[in-house]
Amino acid sequence: MDAVIDFINKIIWDYILIYGLLAVGLFFTIRLGFVQFRLFPEMFRTVLGSGEKDRAGITPFQALCTSLASRVGTGNIAGVAVALYLGGPGAVFWMWMVALLGMATAYAESTLAQLYKIRNENGEYRGGPAFYMAKGLNAPWAGALFSVSLILAFGLVFNAVQANSIADAVEGAFDIPKLWVGIGLAVATAAVIFGGIRQVARVSQVVVPFMAVSYLLTSLYVILTHITEVPAIFTQIVSSAFGLDAAAGGVAGAMLNGVKRGLFSNEAGMGSAPNIAAVATPDPHHPSSQGLVQALGVFIDTLLICTATALMILLSGALVPGSDVTGTPLTQAAMRVHFGSAGEYFVAIAILFFAFTSIIGNYTYAENAMTFLGVGGRAGIMLLRLGVVLMVIWGAYESVTTVFNAADASMGIMATINIVAITLLSGTVFKLTRDYQAQRKTSRKPVFHVQDYPELASKVDGSIWTRNDAGGR
Repeated sequence: MDAVIDFINKIIWDYILIYGLLAVGLFFTIRLGFVQFRLFPEMFRTVLGSGEKDRAGITPFQALCTSLASRVGTGNIAGVAVALYLGGPGAVFWMWMVALLGMATAYAESTLAQLYKIRNENGEYRGGPAFYMAKGLNAPWAGALFSVSLILAFGLVFNAVQANSIADAVEGAFDIPKLWVGIGLAVATAAVIFGGIRQVARVSQVVVPFMAVSYLLTSLYVILTHITEVPAIFTQIVSSAFGLDAAAGGVAGAMLNGVKRGLFSNEAGMGSAPNIAAVATPDPHHPSSQGLVQALGVFIDTLLICTATALMILLSGALVPGSDVTGTPLTQAAMRVHFGSAGEYFVAIAILFFAFTSIIGNYTYAENAMTFLGVGGRAGIMLLRLGVVLMVIWGAYESVTTVFNAADASMGIMATINIVAITLLSGTVFKLTRDYQAQRKTSRKPVFHVQDYPELASKVDGSIWTRNDAGGR
């Protein structure tokens, strides 16, 4: 079984997705006229100008924070260190490139998720890739396969992985037994997810900005105290990316590891973040505005937080090619250089926050998938929540490689289905983008009117998108 799963992962991740996600990012970047650059200032307006009041959804800022809760995890600390170890400083440059392309992909998938969202039995917004596959492509079977894969990967197994990272870090820094860490983490997780998506959103909008700003301020302190070395570090990053120095990995290693780290971290095209994007009440009331919000999420995750980790490592001198120090230990070694023994505690606390928010963020994706499968009632959601809590306890003290590899395969399957779906629906994304831009150019606040799109009238929820103004409900 291990050999079969490893073979599937190699085919999907080393061939289909690495090139597929890059191609899709480039495709949407060109087709949408470099939307991630032209509308970059608009991304901040769509997040901060959340004046819409709609009890059926969460605010755009909450949606951004919840998606960042899932995106920003242990990979931003350990994964970046691995990419640097295997690919050298040049990996950072390719991380940046894949994030810039990924912003267009994230925009497209989240715009579609907004367009095809529905109301659940409680009148709350739900949606995501499964919904636009079923409604936009008339392929409910693809939506079902996607949903099952998402629940297995994000809802259950990846939460065990995050719990395992927390337990390792806390035990190493504070000498607390893993089982007790797992139980404490499970209690904290239950306190949040048993309140549903709204509770996750409320917690995320407080915790995520705190952890992100704290981490970025720490990195800023390191940069300022080594300001004279920063130009040389950036020169090294660029020269290493093109094989112009003798850094570990060479140009191929830098590109491969940077691309992988970028794709895995920002999740653009994976089909995960659109699940929470669909839950938001967009402001302006147009599907494209929530696409812009989630494009900003990719920027924050990779171009800010991953870069912060990379710079702290490179400025420390702890990166030694050929040594056995990589992953979390490499980041810890770098922080010891900058902050002494307190650096280890900082990394442990950062992992605690990053991984915990990933757990609660991942849960929201799984709840959306349960709704699509028709098991999103009280009993089904209760089983999901209990499953998440139990996986957190189990993952804290157990590490079963086969199970984790199976989750990678599941995520690979869902991502493959998603990039095919958004490519087939690219014409709709293009029309929505053109409409948004045309309205914005006239100094009007963009509003989506489904009656202007007769081909979509039978596919979207008319009670959501048929309005005389932006605020009528």
